[in-house]
Amino acid sequence: MFKQKKILNISIHIAVWICFFLLPYIFSPQPKDISVQVSKYLVVLYIVINIFLLLFYYFNTLVLIPKLLFKKRWFIYSVIISIFFIAYLYVPKEIAFLINGQSKETLQEQFIEERNQREAIIEKNTTDANTQQLKPKIKTIVYFPGSFAVFFLILTIGICSKAIGQWMSFERTKQQIAHQKVNAELSYLKSQVNPHFFFNTLNNIYSLAVVQSDKTAASVLKLSSIMRYMLTEVQEEKTLLEKEIDHIKNYIDLQMVRLTNKVSVSFTVNGTIDGIKVAPLLLIPFIENAFKYGVSTVEQSAIEIEINTTEKCLQFISSNTIVQTQNILQSSTGIGISNVKRRLELLYKDNYTLNITNNTFNFKVFLEINI
Repeated sequence: MFKQKKILNISIHIAVWICFFLLPYIFSPQPKDISVQVSKYLVVLYIVINIFLLLFYYFNTLVLIPKLLFKKRWFIYSVIISIFFIAYLYVPKEIAFLINGQSKETLQEQFIEERNQREAIIEKNTTDANTQQLKPKIKTIVYFPGSFAVFFLILTIGICSKAIGQWMSFERTKQQIAHQKVNAELSYLKSQVNPHFFFNTLNNIYSLAVVQSDKTAASVLKLSSIMRYMLTEVQEEKTLLEKEIDHIKNYIDLQMVRLTNKVSVSFTVNGTIDGIKVAPLLLIPFIENAFKYGVSTVEQSAIEIEINTTEKCLQFISSNTIVQTQNILQSSTGIGISNVKRRLELLYKDNYTLNITNNTFNFKVFLEINI
């Protein structure tokens, strides 16, 4: 991929320079009656100028701008650019004279004479007398038309392209840093979720072992499935909703082992779940909270959990009674729900709605995620 991008970049540079080199011949073609020597001189001059501009562009963008301009060494940069500009005005002409093989004076005289003859023909065919008076005879060789503008155009293009390239590189680096930060934070949040979840689950199994319940073995198998899920799926950014639901069922089954008939638990899934993916362990903290504060062994309590899916969204609804005595006796680290709020913000941003209603007797969670 990187090699293809590099080849494409080089191809674009070559195509742009070829188009640029052809501009003088397109917009300022040579007269048909020009002599061979002058024609040869102009061709050589154009070639030398283009080579000079080509070398200047890459020297400016690869050396001068990164080492001087971007490091705020503006005075040195301005001096070097001025030297290049002066060299641009004189060096290509001298090289073209040298390559042409004729003396500079002879070629200049021939060029000026031919130019004046063409101007005289134009003036003769012009009926406007005022125009004739405003056109003086050419006494010196006219250097490459628009040379000043062309030089500063190349200079400006070089500075702009390098500045844009640096800005894009800075933005890419900033995005990579932000992405790494998000990944690191999500990893940290997951590392907090796992011990919190296992702490509650192991407490339940411990209670079964103490009374030597025949449900202990089945509970250990449930816990084994949960551990396998957390070791494999949790490492991914998203997992299949079907697997997340199986994980929730195992958790509820483990919780039901210690509950009495004073607690009613309802878990329903409506809609198709095939192919839907969610962040792993996103719903469990709400369910943990429901079992932590919504069950009692002495008074009636209820937990209702519902998952609804459509083509566009996933809804999670959890409702539980608040048992006041249990709420007083139990302490909470607050890790679970605060983590899921942070993960929702990091993973789904504006694509979710979370409403938590908490009153004296009931705690309700409504979560909707755009899928």
